[in-house]
Amino acid sequence: MNAPAGKPRLELSAVSKTFEGTRVLHDVSMRIAPGEVHALMGQNGSGKSTLIKILAGFYKADPGAGVVVDGRPRTLGDPEDIHQAGVRFVHQDLGLVPALSVVDNLALGHGYTTGFGARIAWRRQREAAAAALSAVGHELDVRRTVDELHPVERTAVAIARALQSARGEMSVLVLDEPTATMSKSDVRRLLSIINAVRRQGVGVLYVSHHLEEIFEIADRVSVLVDGHRVATERCSDLDLRSLVDLMTGGVVDAPERPKLEPKSAPGERLLSLEKLNGAEIAGLDLHVGSGEIVGVAGIAGSGREELCSLIFGTRPREGRVTVRGRELPGARPDKAFALGLALVPANRLRDGLVAGLNVRENMNLTTVRWLVRHGRIHPGEDRRQAAKIGTRVSLKAPSLEAPIETLSGGNQQKVVLGKCLQTDPGVLLLDEPTQGVDVVAKAEIHHLIDTAASQGAAVLVCSSDETELERLCDRVIVLRYGRVVTEFRGAGIQSRRLVRSSLGLDSEKDTEGAAGNDL
Repeated sequence: MNAPAGKPRLELSAVSKTFEGTRVLHDVSMRIAPGEVHALMGQNGSGKSTLIKILAGFYKADPGAGVVVDGRPRTLGDPEDIHQAGVRFVHQDLGLVPALSVVDNLALGHGYTTGFGARIAWRRQREAAAAALSAVGHELDVRRTVDELHPVERTAVAIARALQSARGEMSVLVLDEPTATMSKSDVRRLLSIINAVRRQGVGVLYVSHHLEEIFEIADRVSVLVDGHRVATERCSDLDLRSLVDLMTGGVVDAPERPKLEPKSAPGERLLSLEKLNGAEIAGLDLHVGSGEIVGVAGIAGSGREELCSLIFGTRPREGRVTVRGRELPGARPDKAFALGLALVPANRLRDGLVAGLNVRENMNLTTVRWLVRHGRIHPGEDRRQAAKIGTRVSLKAPSLEAPIETLSGGNQQKVVLGKCLQTDPGVLLLDEPTQGVDVVAKAEIHHLIDTAASQGAAVLVCSSDETELERLCDRVIVLRYGRVVTEFRGAGIQSRRLVRSSLGLDSEKDTEGAAGNDL
């Protein structure tokens, strides 16, 4: 694709940002033309989200930066001025209010419809909300609260809000990792929506770690490395390898590294589930042995999203969960932790980290009791412990004292995984372990998972990324409507087969090599 011609919709010039004396963006400039999809790429920590948050007014840029929208200079760092200019955002954290309904969250973008006496016309409001969601390919009860929705449904609400609030006035749509929690069919739906938006002359700034999406949807791509814009190229002039080379300097820790051999005897049952029931799980039986990595595949609503939380006790459940033969009571995450379970949740910001604390404090949350001397945390040991695990997970951060919010998504994920690994868990529960993570960080996290299994941990991986399950797992079960429909083992674990089974498209040929449902 070639970049569309015309006066730029958006021009950013000399954008820099410094946190606590560390410069994380260096004079970044870029332009987006009418109808252009401009991809912004880079490893975690390269500065992509920081640049977007500056444009949105969440951060203030260093002096000297500027922004022009549709030929008119605007105030960078003033969210109201940027909104009036017609720039709309779907951020990586979505910016939704979990306790409010879908209707209310959509109204936050454009206001309520009122009737007689200036009262809210709730029926018309609900109809408008349903129509907005239908436009992005989703049908759901708009009276539900956002915290009741699946991740893909929450993403759909955020996109619908941006499009609904921008009708007739949108100049630029900024999408920061919109497909991180989406299935392949949902991704296809989103890309068709983006194509419809671009045909209206809207410029689109698109961030994604899924490189294949970039070649399908984008006209041009700008690449950030350590806060510097190192290239802006037409996608038609690049291929996958050359794009990865730009992002990494030609050095990639290949995700296909050989799996390590387990150091403990395989087959010893560390985790057993018997007739496990939840809101979506129905009578699940499953056993995971020492040194084994078992994957769980399935589309939204299959039960995959709730399984780790059910086991750990953060969601109500029925059935029996045992760890090394000891039964784990429901709704008791503290007991799960005491028995050697560790959970990496799907939503790292909400469930895995404590906002307002720094990197060191978050890293040591699971081991803080071990650092107490005479009723006080020993500061030297506190720092040494955090630095040690930071090195182990290849953390990239300005310092251990940096606020956790200033880290990229991938480095936040490393902090969550690092604090779990500090406890040397016997059972490691991973829910979307590399969601929103770049190709290098993904390979590093996969190696950490391999290492944990090789040292005897039982690992359960719930993931919407079928290629990830193919890469990591010894076995993969596929859930549909809360039940196991297929199990794949060894060489039979192929992403294509997992997708087809998840969608109910199994055939005798496609399930060849599957192990059936005997778990």
